[in-house]
Amino acid sequence: MEDRFQVGVITSPHGVRGEVKVFPTTDDVKRFKRLKEVILDTGKEKVTLEIESVKFFKQFVILKFKGLETPEEVAKYRQKSLYVTRENAVRLGKDEYFIADLMGLKIYDEADAEIGVLREVLETGANDVYVIDLNDGRELLLPAIKECVLHVDVEAGKMQIHILDGLLDEI
Repeated sequence: MEDRFQVGVITSPHGVRGEVKVFPTTDDVKRFKRLKEVILDTGKEKVTLEIESVKFFKQFVILKFKGLETPEEVAKYRQKSLYVTRENAVRLGKDEYFIADLMGLKIYDEADAEIGVLREVLETGANDVYVIDLNDGRELLLPAIKECVLHVDVEAGKMQIHILDGLLDEI
């Protein structure tokens, strides 16, 4: 399981006080108001930065970090990702999972036979769609709905599914 989750990417310095403009990669942008710190991945190291202030501007979040006071100090972090630890991640409800935890799960049918691996999660308007690479070489697009997803055990790396009629029919 993942121990860190991406919440944004620094796009550029903002203003003259060392603030940065962040493109959020989280579903809940307001979560930045509750964050005390983030982990900056520079590519060479991971640095914990304490958040001093948070503002919102259009689709961006404007962050000010303690100890970084000029645009020049933060410019080197352009296009770098910001993460939070699992402890600082949003709380999930029943039957909700982090996409990062679902990736690579082994997929089993109703008879508990392994049939494939979850490769990707497509986020659509109504519900997510799981892209599953089947053991026979085909690809299954499975809607992430209760009728199809019978059981998920992230700890065991397993998801049991029901394939609705028509989902695997050949064209």
